[in-house]
Amino acid sequence: MSEFENPRRTAPGYEPTVEDIHALVAAATPHFAGQLSVRVRHLIEGLPADSPVRAEGERALAVLHEISFGGEVRGHGPAKGLPTLASVSEQTSSDEQI
Repeated sequence: MSEFENPRRTAPGYEPTVEDIHALVAAATPHFAGQLSVRVRHLIEGLPADSPVRAEGERALAVLHEISFGGEVRGHGPAKGLPTLASVSEQTSSDEQI
């Protein structure tokens, strides 16, 4: 993944939509959250403060920030008896890495 954007979204006069935000962040992973954040910021940067698309973009940026630093947990967490992935658990030393 790169910061390359769909040419339709960068065309002069294009009005971004909430669906555009959802399409960008729907499958976000910790690895790509930073790049997706840049794309969302570019998409909403010219929108007025009261725009629903801007509000959704800012909400998505907060989620991407959390994913990028806190990892990603989907479902019900680890199965009983299995350790949490290193990307989503706090580690105190390199000896505890999984």
